[in-house]
Amino acid sequence: MKILITGGAGFIGSNFVSYILKKYNDYEVVNIDKLTYAGNLDNLKEVEEKFGDRYKFIKGDICDNKIVDEVMEGVDVVAHFAAESHVDNSIKDPDIFLKTNILGTHNLLKSALKNKVKRFHHVSTDEVFGALELNGGKFNENTPYDPRSPYSASKAASDHIVRVYYHTYGLPITISNCSNNYGPYQFPEKIIPLFILNALEDKPVPVYGDGRSVRDYIFVEDHCGGIDTVIHKGKIGETYCMGGEAEKSGIEIADVILEALGKLKDLKQFVKDRPGHDRRYAIDNSKMKKEFGWKPEVSFEDGIKKTIKWYLSNEEWVKNLKK
Repeated sequence: MKILITGGAGFIGSNFVSYILKKYNDYEVVNIDKLTYAGNLDNLKEVEEKFGDRYKFIKGDICDNKIVDEVMEGVDVVAHFAAESHVDNSIKDPDIFLKTNILGTHNLLKSALKNKVKRFHHVSTDEVFGALELNGGKFNENTPYDPRSPYSASKAASDHIVRVYYHTYGLPITISNCSNNYGPYQFPEKIIPLFILNALEDKPVPVYGDGRSVRDYIFVEDHCGGIDTVIHKGKIGETYCMGGEAEKSGIEIADVILEALGKLKDLKQFVKDRPGHDRRYAIDNSKMKKEFGWKPEVSFEDGIKKTIKWYLSNEEWVKNLKK
């Protein structure tokens, strides 16, 4: 099996590259990544050392037709992670989000169809569904789309384009919509690594608004396992929702991290809320459980310990990132 992983130098993508190569001894992985600020080849040092004979990295932009056609040749499966993903950045400057997330995805789909790829798996987000009330309901595969930010709108559009290539052109696709990931190698613009690294330096831990907005958190290895399951067992044309069954508010995240690091809780600093900040996300995993017996294996309590330990043990990675 030859798998093309887009965005494989990013947080989730690099974890997936490692996951696949460790699990399948006869799989080849090609990783294409533009290496924006969030793409980091330090994430893949261990992969290159251990699996260099089955792993190839290509620096390239998924919006570049020529390079996409080159890397797509001979590929059996595409796992599409490449995306601009930071909501705050999308609010400040939506253009690159629309270009990469929509046009880049379309470019990959065209090439996958031309090269007769056997499975195109598109990694999406629960943010395409909009927001939930604090007291009830969860997103599932039948939830109507209602994106609220340039980021989520661009991901919603890419989901629709992927489905078009299945219904109109017969491309064998699957889609997964996942909740907030956390774990090793996450760029510290996201809440958990930002809070960990700030707390370690006794810097303020910035909590948006009243701190009560809720997200469902999943450990990145559980998400990788879910994607692997859908690629190998999922029904063509279907969508699958994946969540960590761990709903946490901004205040709860800050308090857990500060306590684990032995820091005073007065490091929490409430800051101006994000424009259009969705109040709550939560995922219903029923379809994944029913069809595959999949569920998240790592509890939030264990996952946050593993994540803190990783950042404490990888000071060099953090230093290189800051440089």
